[in-house]
Amino acid sequence: MRFDEAYSGNVFIKSHPNYEESTAVLYGMPMDWTVSYRPGSRFGPTRIREVSIGLEEYSPYLDRELEEVKYFDAGDIPLPFGNPQKSLDMIEEYVGKVLEDGKFPLGMGGEHLVSWGVFQAMYKKYPNLAIIHMDAHTDLRDDYEGEALSHSTPIKKVANLIGPTNVYSFGIRSGMKEEFQWAKEVGMHISKFEVLEPLKEILPTLAGRPVYVTIDIDVLDPAHAPGTGTVDAGGITSKELLASIHEIARSEVQVVGADLVEVAPIYDPSEQTANTASKLIREMILGWVK
Repeated sequence: MRFDEAYSGNVFIKSHPNYEESTAVLYGMPMDWTVSYRPGSRFGPTRIREVSIGLEEYSPYLDRELEEVKYFDAGDIPLPFGNPQKSLDMIEEYVGKVLEDGKFPLGMGGEHLVSWGVFQAMYKKYPNLAIIHMDAHTDLRDDYEGEALSHSTPIKKVANLIGPTNVYSFGIRSGMKEEFQWAKEVGMHISKFEVLEPLKEILPTLAGRPVYVTIDIDVLDPAHAPGTGTVDAGGITSKELLASIHEIARSEVQVVGADLVEVAPIYDPSEQTANTASKLIREMILGWVK
């Protein structure tokens, strides 16, 4: 896939036509090869782009317009169907090139395992990296039914890579007892059920550090985002998630990249989930790309 060539199909609203002139790169990771419940998140990036046409370009939350940020929609990485390891290698290489070119990578999934490829590229660039993780699930398994490459494992993998005390999870409400016990034993931060208030407490401790933010759409309650692979009752509202994005934007942390994953449009004929994701992407661009 070329970096200097615009996506041949739909692009996210107000994307800049030139890669070289852009500060940030929006890209898709259409993979759902390892999901344990419902597939379909590989169609998420395309639909998020398509529904963005219904967005206003102005954010009343941040008092910024998309035309103030030059970001390039590079389309989807052409991942090989059914091959998770090669897909992860391609994602790592792709994001590495974006970082080498001095640009902010903003990814759209795809299942959450895609973030593991991104994490590896980010850590090579930023050895003192911290991760902010918003999700319904811990994603701290070593494997799922014997398979180490699973969407239930990326946070355990990155915790082992960068050190568990550098990983901060919020909104967690599901996971095996052993996952919660492991996190407690190694000093990894997990905020159960809530996001905004515990995030406010943590952000000052990360001031000045490079931070990567990964958001699984299922951190939202299914009432707000039914279109996802593993729905889980008891989540936060879309209002709280937007407020959390804005809290990060107002903080002193250095956001160096981000992703939004697990949007599966087929399970939401109302398109509420895709439209919510599209608005979240707009706020991430306007809030985190300086």
